Amino acid sequence: MRSWVIAVDFDGCLCSHRWPEIGKANTEAIMELRRRVAQGDRIILWTCREGELLDQAVAWCSDHGLVFDAVNENLPESIAAFGNDCRKVSADEYWDDRAIMVRCL
Repeated sequence: MRSWVIAVDFDGCLCSHRWPEIGKANTEAIMELRRRVAQGDRIILWTCREGELLDQAVAWCSDHGLVFDAVNENLPESIAAFGNDCRKVSADEYWDDRAIMVRCL
């Protein structure tokens, strides 16, 4: 059985908006992700941050107990299956502070 994949945004989701600084931790979201990882789910950090700002975000997440299976890219097995790393990150759930729920037919 394959694991559930969650793509999670950083600013406004894991922490409050303070870009380029890092805002206050969203402990509820962090604890839920840690719980989900413990039950076997996989997580992808899905953020617009890059370079040094991305490195800082990844380190901050690690300090809060979050270690990602991928950062701003698809999981290695998805890349292998499709022969490339397309721009759209493939996940079962997307956590983003700007998202709305849309039901597709």
